[in-house]
Amino acid sequence: MTTTAATTTTTTSGARPAPPLAPAGLRGVVVTETRLGDVLGQEGSYHYRGYSGVELARTRDVEDGWFLLHRGHLPSADEHAGFAAEVRGARALGPAVLAALPGIAAAGAAAAPLTGLRTALSLLAAEEGMRPVLDLGPEQRARDALRLCAATPTVLAALHRLRAGLAPVAPRADLGTAANWLWMLAGREADARHVRAVERYLVATLDHGFNASTFTARVVASTGADVAAAVVAALGAFSGPLHGGAPDRALAALDDIGSPDRLDAWVRARVAAGERIMGFGHAVYRTADPRAVLLRETAQELGGDLVDFATAVERRVVEVLAELKPGRELHANVEFYAGVVMELCGLERVLFTPTFAVSRVVGWCANVLEQAGEGRVVRPAARYAGPPPRPVPPRG
Repeated sequence: MTTTAATTTTTTSGARPAPPLAPAGLRGVVVTETRLGDVLGQEGSYHYRGYSGVELARTRDVEDGWFLLHRGHLPSADEHAGFAAEVRGARALGPAVLAALPGIAAAGAAAAPLTGLRTALSLLAAEEGMRPVLDLGPEQRARDALRLCAATPTVLAALHRLRAGLAPVAPRADLGTAANWLWMLAGREADARHVRAVERYLVATLDHGFNASTFTARVVASTGADVAAAVVAALGAFSGPLHGGAPDRALAALDDIGSPDRLDAWVRARVAAGERIMGFGHAVYRTADPRAVLLRETAQELGGDLVDFATAVERRVVEVLAELKPGRELHANVEFYAGVVMELCGLERVLFTPTFAVSRVVGWCANVLEQAGEGRVVRPAARYAGPPPRPVPPRG
């Protein structure tokens, strides 16, 4: 992975030429090639290995998207059945992790399950003896990745129930990923419409370019570390509210607005204060976020007052932002309608970001597997901006 930047080289007094300085946040810097997918910000689309992420979400299940990202092509019916069986067989947790979960849940009683997931996956890797990807062949790397992806929803659901004073619910071998996630959370089969809505969300969010958490996973994978180490690092990046931690905050904005008559004043006050409006704007898209469009459609299929209010808020926020920030394209992003859909499907808000993690871990692991084949550690440079070299003075 080689970082490039189209900036000029400068020098500091008496020093060797400094490396080129990349744009803030590495915006627009191409760091590698990938066969996994792409985000086309100007066109307002994205794909997994050439297939539209939105169309896959409309027509396929999680296992299809997972197979595509990890194994390179969409599965046949027989391949799908075999892969689904592999996933089902990798969901259950080992005795060490099961024994530790109550303590992890109690220690993080004030935090979301995502916090405990980092600890649990580290323990799972230790219990199963996961080794550095540098020392493994492609087949064992893939097995480790599948295990982590399959176990993640089991861990998250167990931690959520333990925090609520409930016993964990074991995964079921007859349910797909989305239905099983909802089953383990509630201990009962979910409404078929809710399963399909959550499945659309999961498929639509499996992967999305070189976002902060994905890039973090690849940096760790480039060192040759084990797959779990890369996933845990990605979770750390993902936990930030400017990344994966936004769906519940976007829905909280609807609560704060309360009613349509308060909308204009609310938006104008936030813009005047220089505050970010959660659920709007995206680092890449300059048109509507296609995932938001899909989830708006999904929410409207479910229906209800919340959907009507959300669509009215979206429309008016875009209008006011266009007035106050002319020349900038600011639209609803995936988090805005993700929160609405999950609320309609009965998920507690503390579970919004963990649900995002259930899908995104698949993309992280696909990137880890791809990065493991490169064999070069990511080692960018930083431009020093402190005082020049100087002698150490005597003490006193």
